[in-house]
Amino acid sequence: MAKLVLYVGNKNYSSWSLRPWLALEGCGIPFEDVVIPFDFPAGNPRFREISPTGRVPVLHHGEIRVWESLAIIEYVAELFPDAGIWPENREDRARARSYSMEMLAGFRALRGACPMNIRRPVKAIALPDGVMDDVARIETIWREAIARSGGPFLFGRFTAADAMFAPVVNRLEVYELTTDPGTLAYMEAVKAHPAFRKWEEAARAEPWIVPEDEA
Repeated sequence: MAKLVLYVGNKNYSSWSLRPWLALEGCGIPFEDVVIPFDFPAGNPRFREISPTGRVPVLHHGEIRVWESLAIIEYVAELFPDAGIWPENREDRARARSYSMEMLAGFRALRGACPMNIRRPVKAIALPDGVMDDVARIETIWREAIARSGGPFLFGRFTAADAMFAPVVNRLEVYELTTDPGTLAYMEAVKAHPAFRKWEEAARAEPWIVPEDEA
């Protein structure tokens, strides 16, 4: 099999890069990651060389190109059906995919007001309308999933659904958006996962600063 190469943006800021990276790393998929930083005001011209959209993340598998976080996760799940990227139970898989699509398409107020920033000191900010509504829905998803599975992750063990919500874990922490004990316990489980800690270590070591993502 050709080598999987995942191109990602700055690990400190790139929430969409984190998602497939964490799914692959967390489920033991062998791959190489290549960081291309956002070091130009309109992105990096190198993105156009490796991605049909001029954006990251993008996965190279031989001549195949797969872009968009969830598409990358689904592609790799087909390549490695025994890796456990999605839950084993069909109903759980349906829920995991639904939650992941909701994350993909929604929560725009939260994403716009509170960029992912691994290095950011914990500090609250003034929030526009809609942010706490997004937080409430996310907490409902997490609470319902963990009540069904028993935790510590959404479906008991770590899956792509947890990877899809991992940037939200950072947001809820660094912008002080929750005090709910159940939410905090789930966040601690994600932050303690070896794959998340590996990404965090790399993010903290990066020299780049993107002012517009320093809310």
